[in-house]
Amino acid sequence: MAQRPIFIPSFDGPLLVRTVGVTFEWLAGLSLSQRQRSIDSLHAAGRQLAGVSRILDISSKSREKLGTALSAFNLTLRTPDHPQSLSVECAFQGSKVFEHGGPYVDIFAMSSRDAKRDERLQSSGRLTGFRFASVDWPLEPQTAFYDWLYITALMQNPALIRQLEGFSAFSDIEFNPERSVNCQAYAVALYVSLAGRGELRTPGCSRDAFLRIVGGRPVSNARQDDTGQTTLF
Repeated sequence: MAQRPIFIPSFDGPLLVRTVGVTFEWLAGLSLSQRQRSIDSLHAAGRQLAGVSRILDISSKSREKLGTALSAFNLTLRTPDHPQSLSVECAFQGSKVFEHGGPYVDIFAMSSRDAKRDERLQSSGRLTGFRFASVDWPLEPQTAFYDWLYITALMQNPALIRQLEGFSAFSDIEFNPERSVNCQAYAVALYVSLAGRGELRTPGCSRDAFLRIVGGRPVSNARQDDTGQTTLF
């Protein structure tokens, strides 16, 4: 058995995303078929949650073409500073600033897989922040930069947004909350919540505007829970 988070958009109240840890049968093995069987098991357990009927797994292993397209390895964005299309993964990794180097903007031109594996990300010391499109981001709120980056990319892909209708929750079978903080499925749930509340009215959202929207609210994700529940993981 294993436990993974299900991310549920919230459309009223201060909480934007509700995160619930779900216990399910994990099918061992690295093959695509085994990962997809684990997704099926996770979703069967997740559908027992109140208000959850249809779950989309967002990862390169998803059964749904939409889920694969929404993987940070595949979802792309452009900015005035970076007119060439780059994946969310490359943008995120290439924006990291460390105490001994970075941002390593040459990562923007790499494949998503190579970007994530670049050895400089491990050898440059402590992460101190992010810099993207000439804008600096702090480490706190903890997932703010990644969420903003992902949502910015998503808003540039309206055809994908239209396909999100009908999904009530999101997962990422590749996300392990014991090893990672940022999660593409959480970012999608956050987008759905903000869009449903009418908070995202323009094609883009500046750092300060985004931080005003999400700042000061209680957080429920795989690493932080301000709702008074017991620790999820």
